[in-house]
Amino acid sequence: MDNDKRTLTSAEWNVMECLWTLGSCTGRDAVDYLAGSADWTRSTTLTMLRRMSEKGLISCQEQDGVNTYAPLLAREDASIRETDSFLNRVYHGSVSMMLSAFTKKHPLTQSEIDELMAILEEAKRND
Repeated sequence: MDNDKRTLTSAEWNVMECLWTLGSCTGRDAVDYLAGSADWTRSTTLTMLRRMSEKGLISCQEQDGVNTYAPLLAREDASIRETDSFLNRVYHGSVSMMLSAFTKKHPLTQSEIDELMAILEEAKRND
């Protein structure tokens, strides 16, 4: 499967958050982290680590009988893919439709408006 195109499941996001937070870590470290943050059992965590390693989402290095895991996908890249997937699935790729729907429910502060205007001005210059 081409991992450059797929989005992460909710469970995979949990594992990636663990690895993005801890960096390279042992299975035991991941078990401890996910027991606290996701209320997962040891078995669930180790199964997810194995599956995600098989999918090429994370690396698994064994040394002296201890597996060490690390993310192969940067948080920013995963966020961009998830945003693209959401935008296309829900708003048919329309950023303006998404922003309109969002601002009807959540009014923006002046600071947020200024930040968005700066982003739009930068996009206009780069177009």
